[in-house]
Amino acid sequence: MKIDLSESYLPVYEALASDVRLRIIHLLAQRDMNIKDLATALELSSPIMTMHVKKLEKAGLISSEMVSGSGGTKKMCRLVTDRLEIDFPSRNRPALRTYHESVVPVGHYTDFEVEPTCGLATTAKVIGMFDEPRFFLDAERINAKILWFSRGFIEYKIASFLLKSEKPTALEISFEISSEAPFTNENWPSDITFYLNDIKIGLWTSPGDFGGKRGKFTPDWWWDEINQYGLLKVIKITPVGTFIDGRKISGVTLDQVGILNKQLKFRIAVEPEAEHVGGVTLFGAGFGNYNQDIVFKLYYERNE
Repeated sequence: MKIDLSESYLPVYEALASDVRLRIIHLLAQRDMNIKDLATALELSSPIMTMHVKKLEKAGLISSEMVSGSGGTKKMCRLVTDRLEIDFPSRNRPALRTYHESVVPVGHYTDFEVEPTCGLATTAKVIGMFDEPRFFLDAERINAKILWFSRGFIEYKIASFLLKSEKPTALEISFEISSEAPFTNENWPSDITFYLNDIKIGLWTSPGDFGGKRGKFTPDWWWDEINQYGLLKVIKITPVGTFIDGRKISGVTLDQVGILNKQLKFRIAVEPEAEHVGGVTLFGAGFGNYNQDIVFKLYYERNE
């Protein structure tokens, strides 16, 4: 894995800032292990071990999946990187600090095609009724701060304010997302595909639709039984490929997605032929755990 000193890689540095998580990495370097075995090996409780594993997953250092065995279903963890390279800024290669930023509310989509279960809501109320795709055309949709669907896509367009004197070096897109299960189900995988300017940039499998405790910013009126929060994901398209939370998901580069276009089009999709058709929930400001909308950052350097 190759990372730099931009803030998008903070989850990696945070994940490594723990002797427990370093020991987990050493154990997983030997073999794949489930949560219970890791907890036993390090003399910790399973809930505490789950917390550490989630931080390593967020950093893209390990992955996990639910597997069935003779003793029931277990969460099996494995190491997904064997090398970490940190790219420091230098006088010859400036740090990625200069960027154009666009913040797009989740309700400001420009195209969609969704199937139930589906719905959307503002921070004050549900728009229309659940499981009726026609309400995705309701005029109040622009105020939506959460939306969900079982399959289909949602698409956003943003203007690019890149000047002729500016050379793009990376595009970063961050958002809070989860699967979409009836009510909630933390073991509900969903293969979510991302496109930029109609180019497939990669796929990420969401582990589930999270409930059990309320989202930090979820409004008080929202029901306890349904979507509460998601995971903050950071997609980064660079000259060497596309990454999510620092883990490479494709070889699609910045040049291949038409980054110099005056308009960028971003699509989030659950495709019917996917192995795991588990839906999408998008959380905006006022819902979930991160209180943010979809944030686009187009980094650039000035041409000489």
